[in-house]
Amino acid sequence: MNVLLRVLSFLALLTASTIAFTDSNFQRTFWPTTTQRAMASQDSSSTPHHPFCDLPGDPSLMLTTNVDLGAKKMDIMKGISKSIAKHTGKPESYVAVSVTDKASVIFGGTDEPCALGIMGSIGAIGMESNGAITSDVTDLLEEFGVKESRIYINFFDLPRANVGWSRRTFAG
Repeated sequence: MNVLLRVLSFLALLTASTIAFTDSNFQRTFWPTTTQRAMASQDSSSTPHHPFCDLPGDPSLMLTTNVDLGAKKMDIMKGISKSIAKHTGKPESYVAVSVTDKASVIFGGTDEPCALGIMGSIGAIGMESNGAITSDVTDLLEEFGVKESRIYINFFDLPRANVGWSRRTFAG
């Protein structure tokens, strides 16, 4: 339910704000360049904060659906994890995936099968990788009756200073 509230809050914010993304070369870089390290060391208060900048992990995807995934839930999570690693170029050992099924979700005013996702990553967010991940998630959900037109996945490029792991942030 918390994920759903976050998604709905974000959709409301989209009407009032613009999300700026960095250029595609920065997005595809996993190991930081000197410029990226300098950018990460800047005061984090200068970085616009979006409601999902606290996603767990780099990269991570949280998916909520109103269908029952049953015994295939773990297979779907593993498929999403492999897709994210493949399309972001990051080690799968860093990928975090959370799937909530049988949730109370409506899409377009109906409770027909649907899914809402939120993905965050330090870099590796861009049109090509986002589209490929969206396509893979859609393929995985099709057998459960979720139509491609009833899936939203929002992608966020997270500042290094806002992602914690192993007792520190990725900024240091």
